[in-house]
Amino acid sequence: MKKPAILSCAAALLLSTTSFMVPKGWEPLLDKNLSKWQTYQSYRHQPGYRGQQPTDAQGKPLPPIGYDKNEANVFSVQMQQGEPVLRISGEIYGCVFTKQDFANYHLKLKVKWGTKKWVPRLDEPLDSGILYNSQGECGVDYWRSWMLSQEFQVSEYQKGNAMGDFWCIANSTADIRAAYNPTHDTLRYNPAAAPVRMGRGGPGFCQASANYEVPNGQWNELELINVNGRSVHIVNGHVVLALSNSGAVVNGQRQPLTHGKIQLQSEAAEVFYKDILIKPLDAMPAQYAQYFK
Repeated sequence: MKKPAILSCAAALLLSTTSFMVPKGWEPLLDKNLSKWQTYQSYRHQPGYRGQQPTDAQGKPLPPIGYDKNEANVFSVQMQQGEPVLRISGEIYGCVFTKQDFANYHLKLKVKWGTKKWVPRLDEPLDSGILYNSQGECGVDYWRSWMLSQEFQVSEYQKGNAMGDFWCIANSTADIRAAYNPTHDTLRYNPAAAPVRMGRGGPGFCQASANYEVPNGQWNELELINVNGRSVHIVNGHVVLALSNSGAVVNGQRQPLTHGKIQLQSEAAEVFYKDILIKPLDAMPAQYAQYFK
């Protein structure tokens, strides 16, 4: 007579150890149906691409694949140990992006690499990215795949690329305390350095201060603190970059860029995301204020 109760307890224990428990105050953004996200796909990459709209054999511009498309099953959700895991194959450039616009928040998620790569990144590091303060239409960037935004780069540590690097997407701009690295070929975040204006009319890329990525096949925990135009990039518990005065250059004038949707890039590499959580913030947490003095 006691066996059913024992089995019920065992089942409950199994569920509790395999299902992801959402911490109090946090909102989960990922479910098995991608119900809080939309998709966008641009083009299958062609050799010789130089930022121009692809054309057909007659030289006629080709339209992008478009919104809410999922050719080649680039975006899929798998249930693993009771929780949803987003796979982005990278086969076609594009993104998944939140339906909701967010301002003033703490975002955290886990990411790990797959094994597949596609042209043009066959000989390049595995690559993706978290694009935040995303506004407007997709396709306004060099790769014709993403919205105006700021990028928290998700990149395999090679050739100067690392988790937490920064890129301006389209006409975005920001101020980052940075100095040239030892080879003087790019900027690296340094909280003791003078601010550098990033974006239109200036450099568009800044390296994270250091590499804290775990070995391929393991999960990295990434966090983004984004409050009133100030942002902090955190990799496995380490602050690797901070930026202020997030903006966009429109008709030669700098305008604030302090809220928007969140995009996850499909960029010619297989990547997995899980435990995507967001929590509203009223102000920059005190432990990060030192990065803006």
